[in-house]
Amino acid sequence: MIRRTFLVFILAVFHFCMGYGQNQSDTITYRIETNDGSAFVGHIIAEDSQALTLKTAAYGEIKILRGNIKSKVEVKEDRRGNKDFWLPNVQSSSYFLVPNAYGLEKGSAYYKNVWILFNQFTYGIADNFSIGAGTVPLFLFGGSSTPFWITPKLSIPLVQDQVNLAAGALLGTVVGEDNASYGILYGTSTFGSRDKNVSLGLAYGFADDEWMNIPVINISGMFRTGPKGYFITENHMITSDGEVGVIFSAGGRSMIRNVSLDYSLWIPFGPDQDSFVAVPFLGLTVPIGRKK
Repeated sequence: MIRRTFLVFILAVFHFCMGYGQNQSDTITYRIETNDGSAFVGHIIAEDSQALTLKTAAYGEIKILRGNIKSKVEVKEDRRGNKDFWLPNVQSSSYFLVPNAYGLEKGSAYYKNVWILFNQFTYGIADNFSIGAGTVPLFLFGGSSTPFWITPKLSIPLVQDQVNLAAGALLGTVVGEDNASYGILYGTSTFGSRDKNVSLGLAYGFADDEWMNIPVINISGMFRTGPKGYFITENHMITSDGEVGVIFSAGGRSMIRNVSLDYSLWIPFGPDQDSFVAVPFLGLTVPIGRKK
């Protein structure tokens, strides 16, 4: 029953996401944020090494010195509905925890925190390759051991803004303990744009020298709901000793200026489960550095 429900869910989300086609605009629109926190949306009509001139609907032509520019982000056509600027997704390359097949742009970086304890930094070495490092600093709370991990990821775009593949890993150890290596090797495919997509992935985990016999199946989706928000669902099907368990999650992502806030409920289902359980999730993602 659980397996059938999970497959029905996969087909439903995949069918919904196939409407990812977008209209292209002949004129590029940018959102430019200055160092004092002001933001302007418009077309660049002139630029040189010292400054650029932005033509806006609200203020006319504005000349901005390059030294005053904090960020310059291209605005896609589907981000101009109802004359509202759709804030960029700081973490468009992943869902709540698992990655999708989109890459992190070269030079971009972010810090992610989940419930205070989970901490990870991720950096885009190239447009299609990123690496992250994370830890749960138990030593701050008197613990004698602390888990640490790295997360390399290679993205392969097949059809721009439509089909992407990725492969990666989480490789870790527990500092302060002997023979405490662990990790996950995964592959995933993502269908749709950065604003509206669904991903299907497989992952094998290991601890020390022991590997899982059957991979974990993951199906996740991200759907833009407005200028500042997303609906996100991340779901895992785990098989162990011939029994299947499923973890569903559903929630959202809200952008607050350049910071994103993730929130959801995680609901496990298993063959021996006799009560309903819902675990809350709360995460914060902050971009690092300037993007110009």
